[in-house]
Amino acid sequence: MDSYYTASSPARPSFKPLDGEEVADICIVGAGYTGLSSALHLAKRGYKVVLLEAETVAFGASGRNGGHVGTGMNMDQQDIERRFGREVAHSLWNMSLEAVDTVKELISDHDIDCDLKYGGVHLAHKPGYCKELEEDIAFLQKRYNFNDIEYIHRNRLKEIIGSDAYYGAQWDKASLHLHPLKYAVGLLKAAVDAGVTIYEHSRVQSYSGTPVVVKTATGQITATDLILACNGYIEGLEPKINGYIMPINNFIIATEPLSAEVSTSLIPKDTAMEDSRFVINYWKLSGDNRLIFGGGENYRRGFPSDIKGFVQPNMLKVYPQLANTQIDYGWGGTLAVTLNRLPHFGRINGNIWHLHGYSGHGVPTATFAGKLVAEAISGKHERFDIMANLPSGRFPGGTLLRWPGMVAGMLYYAMRDRI
Repeated sequence: MDSYYTASSPARPSFKPLDGEEVADICIVGAGYTGLSSALHLAKRGYKVVLLEAETVAFGASGRNGGHVGTGMNMDQQDIERRFGREVAHSLWNMSLEAVDTVKELISDHDIDCDLKYGGVHLAHKPGYCKELEEDIAFLQKRYNFNDIEYIHRNRLKEIIGSDAYYGAQWDKASLHLHPLKYAVGLLKAAVDAGVTIYEHSRVQSYSGTPVVVKTATGQITATDLILACNGYIEGLEPKINGYIMPINNFIIATEPLSAEVSTSLIPKDTAMEDSRFVINYWKLSGDNRLIFGGGENYRRGFPSDIKGFVQPNMLKVYPQLANTQIDYGWGGTLAVTLNRLPHFGRINGNIWHLHGYSGHGVPTATFAGKLVAEAISGKHERFDIMANLPSGRFPGGTLLRWPGMVAGMLYYAMRDRI
């Protein structure tokens, strides 16, 4: 699978598989943003941390995603306040802003070169959605004193997008976007520098006991605490939490490098872009002026045989002027969604911590998750508990029957997008 991110990233360090027995304070399973951030924040607090990865660092969604770093959660803030009350809603909002700031601070503190850019735009693909976008902005400005956001009426859309496909937009000036794999590799190097031990190609087969003994095919780690940071790749490792998430596959293409004139005409402010479809389109310009465009999902184990052909029609609905533009790369990855699209955090038996279900909002939220779990393991539980206490339901039918139910639901919403 041909990923632009892999092709445009410098060589990264590799790590041997676990071989033998070790003892640590913390064992982490999964070397994506959650695992890397957890490892880094815990190591900075003086813990001995071992990180186990079944494949290679950032193999999953952390090395393949759209690179958007947005404010808020993947649920409308008004809905959050209605469901959970004003106090919890304000805590979640403030943590979402801190999550974006945490990404910026890590990039600055560890000198991570990851094509960091500023601003995000959310576009209404139906006229009826414009009022909702305006109301959301007014709500955030009045109730949360958040003024880094602006509504763009249709007569001004040319200021932010070279397309006639949309009717209005929110321009969030506090959001970011970046090269996700370069960012992950930067976190990796920072974690290693902080003393974290990493093993790749070390799939965890089981764990048990207190202290917990974590076993791979060739070794084991004994640790006081275990962090499950597997997200859409958890599979059968922990049945108690697996049913709360649904792994889905999402796909991205990258064009050939575009001229400055063309790229500026597509995204005049060089912001990250996403639209209001249930199965969203999302896109941005890379550091070398390619259009990185994500659009389309599937809900089975395999990927389409022709990812470029699968995604390109979605891009051309937004930018028909790119019909003759070459598509250089097409790739996919697996993420995890929850029923309410809020992350699913929690603790099992007192010393097993899980953080997953970012529902497409993973760059900031997973990074911040590592900060939160480090706080909690160090004895300051309050903020982690706010996240862990959010109501979260299991997918109907359990892990066996959730797939057909999800497919039926997604097909329904995809049909609504087209009407």
